[in-house]
Parts: sequence; structure tokens; C-alpha cells
Amino acid sequence: MTKLPLIVGLGGINAAGRTSGFHSYKRMVSDVLTDDEMKTTWQDLARRMGLITDEEPINEEIIEAIKAGTLVRRVETFDPDNILYQYKATLNAETHADSNDQITFTLRKSKLPNVIPENWTVDLQGSKAKVTVNGSLDALLEDRVTFPVSSGGNIPTGFDPGKMYNSRFHPRGLKLTVYGASDALNSLGIDWSEVLTHIKPDEVSVYAGSGLAQIDDQSIAGMLAAPLTGGRVSTKMMALSFAEMPADFINGYVINSIGTTGTNMGACATFLYNLRQGMHDIQQGKSKIAIVGNAEAPVLTEIMEGFRVMGALAEDEQLKVLDNSDVVDNRRACRPFSSNAGFTMAESAQFAVLMDDELALKLGVNIYGSVADVFINADANKKSISAPGVGNYVTVAKATALAKAILGEDGVKQTFVQAHGTGTPQNRVTESHILNEVAKTFDIDNWAVTAIKSYVGHSMSVAAGDQLMASLGVWQYGWVPGITTIDHIADDVHQSNLNILTEHAFAGQRGEDYKAVILNAKGFGGNNATGLVLSPNQTLSMLQSKYGADVITAYHEKNVAIQANSLENDQQTCLGHEKIRYKFGENVMDETSISMTQNEIRLSEFEQAIPLAMTNPYADYS
Repeated sequence: MTKLPLIVGLGGINAAGRTSGFHSYKRMVSDVLTDDEMKTTWQDLARRMGLITDEEPINEEIIEAIKAGTLVRRVETFDPDNILYQYKATLNAETHADSNDQITFTLRKSKLPNVIPENWTVDLQGSKAKVTVNGSLDALLEDRVTFPVSSGGNIPTGFDPGKMYNSRFHPRGLKLTVYGASDALNSLGIDWSEVLTHIKPDEVSVYAGSGLAQIDDQSIAGMLAAPLTGGRVSTKMMALSFAEMPADFINGYVINSIGTTGTNMGACATFLYNLRQGMHDIQQGKSKIAIVGNAEAPVLTEIMEGFRVMGALAEDEQLKVLDNSDVVDNRRACRPFSSNAGFTMAESAQFAVLMDDELALKLGVNIYGSVADVFINADANKKSISAPGVGNYVTVAKATALAKAILGEDGVKQTFVQAHGTGTPQNRVTESHILNEVAKTFDIDNWAVTAIKSYVGHSMSVAAGDQLMASLGVWQYGWVPGITTIDHIADDVHQSNLNILTEHAFAGQRGEDYKAVILNAKGFGGNNATGLVLSPNQTLSMLQSKYGADVITAYHEKNVAIQANSLENDQQTCLGHEKIRYKFGENVMDETSISMTQNEIRLSEFEQAIPLAMTNPYADYS
């Protein structure tokens, strides 16, 4: 019988704030939550952003500063008005009667090129060299320019996760990884070392990565630029640049794992690709626990310029035209399903902890929902690799059909959609058509659709992780975040059977009106993925049907202490007492740590042994 992978932990950071405790979700719907519900979130963000140092009261001035420094806004990882740019130029000497078309300059002898150009004459003068150029000199002239895009989804202003552990030489994406994975583990309400005593060492899967890899000055960008900028390539740049490095860091420095690992990449759908990998491992009994997620730090001029020249990003001048204004509205840069100009680049790290249902019930861990399935389909032959295609019709239809199979004729109508919702003119048409046609097919008259990129921007590989975490918040606080950056639906959007939410929508107490969410992602190149995630109430109802009321009653009794621990961990984090798991050089094993027989392998740092195969799984082929 297929196992149901339960979501028992969540963590990370994006432009709205910290994921665990649902604080990033709460920031998105802060205008409809009560002051009491928002108190810890304001406290958490104020500490993260350095606006307070002790348990100071949060006043309106601090709240306004928090609002200004969160969600999509003017980018902060670089100054859009002061971008270093170098122009190629050919320098020619000013002709005079006695100049003879020569250019003369001096420099340190150590800075002379190894290959002296033919038109150079060099006169060594101690540690210096006098160079005379006969004719022209090719040069790069440094300049400062204004970048055409000033909107982005940086993590909260002033927060640097690298300051919370020994992060020297770590690329920003890996700093986000360590923080996000630690946050997810802290949300469990049970210490990771305790969890490990209940499973074999290889019954953990980690699927995590970065769609664009590690790309800043500490990694591949610095390595590629060094020869042209006079920089130095370090020993860490190449090693830390790989796309699967978030998984490697989690295994090696965060959870001490010897289990299955890797990342499954699919452009902007990558989080769902990894979610599917972890889900399959648990469904098939390969693992008891799977940590899945992504971390991306692409708010860099070089990366953004690549997307901008493709016409994909919302440029300042385009936004001004949309608003008939001389001032760019960075806050409303991302406008899904409305008159729009392009997507908004963002950074984020999101991690979910999945667990085998039997183990989860045994431990009493929190159940935030469950992953029913993730469907992935390509676009087949297409005219352009970047154009949308037919594959996403298949993924959305499959997920909706499964929702109907699990929830019934009426239950499928008690679902809502987290749209890919990039904010590009092409996506608003193609995705709305997909969703509208599927809604018609399944007799859904008013399918609720939202798109949280309007709040946090497009974090590339992490995008569906942002969607998932916001959806889980609906089942805690009862509000579906609306697309509040738009004031109308564009004329070319298909919506006869859709309810595209332009305001926050109340979904009943703890979101009881919705039994599931459809997570949709459309990735560059035809990487389409749609996931079906079930609500905690629906999940518990299914678990009771399988295991019986007595087992669920026993689970709830165990969960009391777990809930209390989770709440205490969250409260301490809100006050600035956060635990970052980074165990460099601890519990290291080598060849002396292994003992082996034909039946099992034992490792010194783990209680349980790893059994070796004793039966032939292909006996019926013999």
C-alpha cells in the first residue's frame, strides 16, 4: 500500500520573512490579521532586520520600517543607480608636431603583461616601467550606469544569514541554505538527533539545489570574472559553485546524513521536481524522512541582465508607462493576470521536511499537510525553447483529476490554485487559459486562483516552495493571500470559470473551506510541474481511515508536547535566540568508523545498522 508523505516541518526565508511559524505568510496577509496574531511576526522581523536589539516593544514606527524593508521593493543587493560598467575603447594620441602619435604612461613592473604588444616600447626604471605606445592603445574604460530594472525581492532589509554562523567564503545561496534548513529542523518540535534514533542511517533523503547554481562573487561569477578583472580564483569557488551544493551542505554540515541525495532540476519548476523525488522515496519505503527544497540568490546585475535582454523582466520605464507616472512603483512591479511588463527577480530558500506516515504518528510530530502527488510533463516539439507549450495542460489536468479521485465530485471544487503567476504578458494569457479549461472540464465554476509572486517576486528554482509555504499558512490562519498589486484583470486573461483573487479571501477557520491546493509551475525549456497538496484536516481524516481512531487519538496525545516545543522554539527565535545548525568538522567519520559483514554495515556515529540485500528482488525473472 502506498505511503502518504506528510509535511511535518517547514523553514526558510524570502522577501516576506522567515518561513517557520508562518511568519512570511503572515506578513503577506498582515492587513487582515489581528494585532495579537501579528505580534510575534513583527517581533521576528524587527530582530532579523536589526531594528531592535532586546525585547523592546514594537511601535508603529518600527512596523512601518518593517513594511518598507520586506516584500518586493527597490533592490538592495546592488545600487541600481551606480552599476560598474566597462566600455571597450581605442585610445589614440593627440597629434602634435613633436608627439609622433605616441602614448606614454608608467606602471609597476610587476603589472606588465607577460606578452608585450608589438607597438609597445618598455623602459625599466627600478620597480617601475615606462611604456611608450606607438599608435593606438586598446583599453577598458570604467563607468557607472543606471540599471534598467530597480525592483526585486530581496530577503528583509538588514538581515544577513551569514552572520549567524561561520560562513566565510560561502556564496549567498549557501548561506540561505544553511539558514533555511536550520529553520525547517527547528520547526519539528523534536531534536534531529532524537529523530535519527528511530530510523536507519540511510533512511533519509535530501533533494536540494539551485536552478542557477551558486553564481555570486564567492562562486562561479567570481571565478569567471577573475582573469578579466585582476581578481584571484580561490580554491573554494569551483567546489561551491555546483547546483546540488545545497544538498551537499545539508548532508555534510547540517544533519549528518548518509542517505540518498541530489537535486532534480527543472528551471522554475525545480522545487516541485525535488518534492516529487522526496515523495517517491517515502511512498516506496526507500526513506522515512525527506528534506526537500531549494535556495536561490539571483538578484545580481549579471543574471538580471541576461533575463532583461530576453524581454522577461519588468523594467522601470515600462512600469512608469503602465502607471502613466514619472516614478516607478517598485512595490507593484509584479502584476500577475493584469496589465504587466515582466517578472521580478527574487531570492529565497525554502525547505520542507516530509515523513513516512507511520513514523510521524509514532513520534507525534506536527502535520501541516501531505503531498498527494507531483506531475511533471514536457512540452514536446516547440518553435521556441522559451515559449510555453502543451505540457502544463497535462500536469494541471492530472493534479485536478487526482484531487477529484481523492476528494470526490464536490471535494475537487474545495481546492484553490497557487498559479505560477510570473507577471509577464505571455504567462497571463497561457496560464489563465490552462486553468480555465481545466476548471471547465471538471465543472468547477469559480476556481479560486492566487499568485504570491506579487508579494515575494520570482525566486526561480524556489518559486513553488514559496507557493507551498504560503498555502500551508492558509490552513493555520484562514486567509488566501490575494493579488493586491493589481487593480484590474487584463482583457486577454481567460477567467470564465476562475475567481482570480484581487483581495485576501477568507477560507473559514484554519482554512477549512479548502481541502487541497494545486501548485503550478512553468519552467523555462518546457519543464512543467503541478503538485497536489492536501490540507492537515484532510490528511488526518485519511490517516484515521487507514490506521483507526485509537492510533489518531494516541497521536494527538503525543503531539501536545511536540506542539509546545515548536511554539517555544518559534518564540525564542522571534526574540533573537535562534539555533543555526552548522556542524563543520563534528562527528566526522573515516575508514576506521566502518564495520561490515555480509548482512549489514555499521557506522560509528549512528545507533542503527544499514542492512544489506539478502533476497533477490528479481527472483521471478530467474
